[in-house]
Amino acid sequence: MDIFIKLSQFLLSLSLLIILHELGHFIPAKLFKTRVEKFYLFFDVKYSLIKKKIGETEYGIGWLPLGGYVKISGMIDESMDKEQMALPPQPWEFRSKPAYQRLIIMLGGVTVNFILAFIIYIGMAFAYGDTYIATADLKDGLLIENQAMQNVGFRTGDNILSVDNQKVLKFDNDINMKVIMAKEVLIKRNGAEQTLKMPIDFVDQLSKFEKVQLLGIRMPFVVGAIAEGSKNTALQPKDIVLTLNGQPAKYFDQAKTILENNKNKTIVATVLRNQKEVQVPVLISNDGKLGIAVGGLNMDSLEKLGYYKVSKQEFSLIESIPVGITKGKDQLVGYGKQLKMIFSPSTGAYKQVGGFKAIFDIFPNTWSWEVFWNITALLSIMLGVMNLLPIPALDGGHVMFLLYEIISGKKPSDKFLENAQMVGFVLLITLLLFANGNDIYKAILGK
Repeated sequence: MDIFIKLSQFLLSLSLLIILHELGHFIPAKLFKTRVEKFYLFFDVKYSLIKKKIGETEYGIGWLPLGGYVKISGMIDESMDKEQMALPPQPWEFRSKPAYQRLIIMLGGVTVNFILAFIIYIGMAFAYGDTYIATADLKDGLLIENQAMQNVGFRTGDNILSVDNQKVLKFDNDINMKVIMAKEVLIKRNGAEQTLKMPIDFVDQLSKFEKVQLLGIRMPFVVGAIAEGSKNTALQPKDIVLTLNGQPAKYFDQAKTILENNKNKTIVATVLRNQKEVQVPVLISNDGKLGIAVGGLNMDSLEKLGYYKVSKQEFSLIESIPVGITKGKDQLVGYGKQLKMIFSPSTGAYKQVGGFKAIFDIFPNTWSWEVFWNITALLSIMLGVMNLLPIPALDGGHVMFLLYEIISGKKPSDKFLENAQMVGFVLLITLLLFANGNDIYKAILGK
């Protein structure tokens, strides 16, 4: 069932993005009276799953889920229809249209991708608001168990004040990516400020250790259940551990250290039970365990117990517009920085490039519309940026040649465009094989 939910989100998101991207080409083509022969979700190599011709356009769904396309008459594209291009140009063909119209048609797909992302972020701001913990309210700092982070110098209890001289006022889902791409991070530890320099190949270093989140909030030690056969029956489910052996154990990370240092011993634990502090003896095993399952508290409970203050902003529809635009702009700039890292060999980021499995893996096993729309908006930005790369066979390649034509007044020959399309196609296949090959390599290594 979990895999079905994950797969459903993956296919729904990709289908939505592909259809809207191709619609971005289709609509201006129709407005400029350019014939569109096909409009397909997925590729119909040899045959289609579904197809229906309406007017001059065949609409369908292919069997190969690697994207989608619109086939525009008189355009040198992935179809490489040389027979059509050998005939005299017709008024309804792409090649017969003014350069500015062809440019608008080619930019339509990525324009829709960017507009879609901003609309989603505006809608999310209106529907969900903004929930976060203010940096100032993280009185005991953050949980940092990631080995790569620890190697840089981060420690549990640190609070992040700024990233690359930009103040961090709240702890939210974006902070991890900001730190990954940072050059330096200003932290506060035990009341003193300290600047940590991030290594240029930090992304590569992350891949060499167990996958553990970079930054997290510190969680209290809550008893979830007593394991069968456990000798610690003095503990009860929902007990919140406050001290162990007289030492503060407000957070689970503190408790783990104390347990490790008291193996094979019986010590006294102070727990919060029914809003009263109770002292109970606990026996620690030789592997530093208590024989219990650790439970969890939701953010409301954590706030009531005084661990954190959760802030939430709600926005009217008008207020949501600048909030969503700012979010979209930040994600667009952030993804641009990621691409720059990927194309810089010294960062080692290219080793982490993933294909369809990597995209599939970012969707959760449980259905959440908030998470779904957040991922879809990010993928829309990624699709738009990737399609703008000046590679023949991508929209950006067509745009590059059209801009050359508009500036120079000279149109590249059909033969040149055909050869460029072939080179671009080979390059894209190479990138596709590399990205999905990385997925396979990581799967083999269990990373």
